[in-house]
Amino acid sequence: MKTGTASILMALTAIVAMSCAREDIVQQQTSETPRLKTIEVGVSSLDLPEGKTAELPFSITDAEFDFCTNPSASVFPLEIHLASGASASFCRIAAVNPGNRVGSYIAVIENTGELESFNEMVHLTFVVGKGSGRESFVDSGSFMIFSTGRELLVDTGLPVVVINTAGNAPVTSKTNYVNAEILIQGVAEGQNLPVSTCRIRGRGNTTWTWPKKPYLVALDKRQSLLGMPEHKRWVLLANFMDRTLMRNLVSMRVSSMTNLAWTPRCVPVELVLNGKHQGSYLLIEQVRVDENRLNISEDGGYLFELDFHYDNPVQWTDKHGSCHGMSRGIPFSVKYPDSDDITSDQISYAKNYIAEVADVIYGSNFKDPVNGYAKYLDVDSFIDYWIVYEVMTNHELNNPGSIMFHKDVGGKLTAGPCWDFDWGILSFYTSNGEYGLVNKDAIWYSRLFQDPDFKARVKARFLELKPQLQTIPSYMDECEKLLEKSAGLNFKMWNPADDKSQNGGNIINGDENLTFHDAVKRLKSNYSKHLTVIESKL
Repeated sequence: MKTGTASILMALTAIVAMSCAREDIVQQQTSETPRLKTIEVGVSSLDLPEGKTAELPFSITDAEFDFCTNPSASVFPLEIHLASGASASFCRIAAVNPGNRVGSYIAVIENTGELESFNEMVHLTFVVGKGSGRESFVDSGSFMIFSTGRELLVDTGLPVVVINTAGNAPVTSKTNYVNAEILIQGVAEGQNLPVSTCRIRGRGNTTWTWPKKPYLVALDKRQSLLGMPEHKRWVLLANFMDRTLMRNLVSMRVSSMTNLAWTPRCVPVELVLNGKHQGSYLLIEQVRVDENRLNISEDGGYLFELDFHYDNPVQWTDKHGSCHGMSRGIPFSVKYPDSDDITSDQISYAKNYIAEVADVIYGSNFKDPVNGYAKYLDVDSFIDYWIVYEVMTNHELNNPGSIMFHKDVGGKLTAGPCWDFDWGILSFYTSNGEYGLVNKDAIWYSRLFQDPDFKARVKARFLELKPQLQTIPSYMDECEKLLEKSAGLNFKMWNPADDKSQNGGNIINGDENLTFHDAVKRLKSNYSKHLTVIESKL
């Protein structure tokens, strides 16, 4: 009997040793055992209605790595975690089955019924050394998990941009990036963006000081967003001060009607950051030198910015021209080549080139068709650029702020692209746009308009564009319908009239205290009035 009992005990011991209870062997990962390096999930989202299960395919890098696949065992190492690192208690792993190749598995995920609904970004976590007191964690890439199909986190009819930072870290800096993951949902099949890694930081000057923050998103790899061409860099404009939510959107539409080399494409979206709806935003292409954006040579091309903020590393003031209405020179900077890459020779060339152009513009022979300003400027682009700023009553051409010129190798100095159309646009609060031209005396234009030929060309081009420009009120109607629900939610969270803190206690655009629909009505009226003014004053 003793021998038989001993045999039974030995057999039971062997079974236990082969089961998930042999945690001391499996979990230690000594130098002799394969080590777990990465986990990859095979989906970007899962539908998990109440009472249902879903299959999550995943694989591990080292196919020989051994782990417990029984969810009921005390050392079962797989868990579903939120982006914050907390356990996703609304679901559980009910089973783990082998996949169709070595190292691949299928986890059966079950809705626990704890929450009536959820839409969360999660990841599959392997807890190495579970129960040992020396646990470490290996996470998969993130994926979305939905309780009721592809329910949107926010449903206004606009695409929803969802960004979760690592550890839910706040975005508090314009210079330091925070690691994050991004996805886009709510658009046509093929345009949704699956979970992708990125970095995010703040951006803007005055706009960064307001409670609703604008952001810069840098994807880890080039991707197309919402049908726009591939790139890594994207901007989320907050449009905090804009009761219509469409000033930038309409301005880019006007710019696209011209022959400017490139106009940033943009799409209105909702932003959800770390699980909290932030309101209505404009996802727009950042101004970059690139084949899909401002397509000039990366070897010898230049992008200049004229901006009174003086916040660029390579910046100087040229002696000619006016700034803030005073003849005290214009602040120039080089945006490309980047400050990290530009050489001292390139900086010298840029400064000398701008000085040479300005000397000719303000010289006695500036109207000469051969050796005057036309030798240096792409005049057609400067005309189109002026028309966009004038039509939208953007007085930043006077400041100047966010004004951009570029020059390709062997080419002339060219105006554009357009950027930053929210402050004072079609308001008549910050300009005399109701009765006169806003930008006739801006920067170099004060000199250019002294040439009768230039003025005649501006008027002819305006009349040529006029039929297209007259369609903008109808476009505003389309935008109003598109943005109506978004505006309803946005203005429950944010009050545009708070922008008076940046303007001596006065509201800036003049419509901040109106309703969304009344603000749009006013925008259309001011636009049509100013078109008439432009034609009468040219």
